[in-house]
Amino acid sequence: MQQYGFPATQRGQLDTLQVNLGYRCNQSCLHCHVNAGPQRSEMMSRETVADVLAFLEVSGVKQLDLTGGAPELNAHFRGLVMRAREIGVHVIDRCNLTVLDEPGQEGLAEFLAHQQVEITASLPCYLEDNVDRQRGKGVFKRSIAALRRLNALGYGKDDARLALNLVYNPQGAVLPPAQAGLEADYRRDLGGRFDIRFTRLYTLANMPIQRFGSTLVSMGKFNEYMALLRGAHRDDNVDGVMCRSLLSVDWQGYVYDCDFNQMLGLPLAIEGNKRPHLSDLIGRDLRGNQIAVRDHCYGCTAGNGSSCGGALRG
Repeated sequence: MQQYGFPATQRGQLDTLQVNLGYRCNQSCLHCHVNAGPQRSEMMSRETVADVLAFLEVSGVKQLDLTGGAPELNAHFRGLVMRAREIGVHVIDRCNLTVLDEPGQEGLAEFLAHQQVEITASLPCYLEDNVDRQRGKGVFKRSIAALRRLNALGYGKDDARLALNLVYNPQGAVLPPAQAGLEADYRRDLGGRFDIRFTRLYTLANMPIQRFGSTLVSMGKFNEYMALLRGAHRDDNVDGVMCRSLLSVDWQGYVYDCDFNQMLGLPLAIEGNKRPHLSDLIGRDLRGNQIAVRDHCYGCTAGNGSSCGGALRG
């Protein structure tokens, strides 16, 4: 993954702390770059959650982006959300939708609505067969039921405080289509068939790491996909990549430039510290810091671009 050499990139102003609360998930999706699943045991401790809150209280960061696995499965999820909201931080929950009806998650949807948590939910297609092929049998129907439940609580409708975003991933080793056109298709199909409403659609490229990367290797398509990403690179996408304004924190509290670097074990580059912890960064200005880049970074700059907030253009 060092064949081409991604352009040197530096950090800008930090505005988002993205925290992985653990790799356990109630699903095992084919495109998952985290390799999450029901058998994973890595979960953030109460002590590390306290480090996250301490950082938020002094850093001025106004957005907490919670991910996993299924972040809601962490026993400290609700406490973290409530405290973050109390100190004025906007919270995003990267939700797989089916977790809302898992045993032990009673009242979760209502809790998210009460705390005005923005939901970014994976729904890689509006067709049942495609979703179930990626995410498991029956996931599409459970996802539709969860979306209806969220709509009933006000999500995705007129209340701007209850944003509901959907996330699309391609079905294989291809780039996602233009975001605006696909969003129109989602609205037409989900609205027409199920009366479902949502705020925005985000299109994300599949990253050639962990489970999806292994799938590419087994199919003999890894080099082909890397060549596709490199050939579609656009220099003007570099300024908008998420690593320039986001810090990624793993379940143990160690810090990376992005979630993908976290999965590859590429820590934030800090002089004199080979593996910085979030607690090491309290009070530190990271603007101008060199970002650790590898060839997977072309996944964020290829075509229309890809970030946690969807396409960078179109």
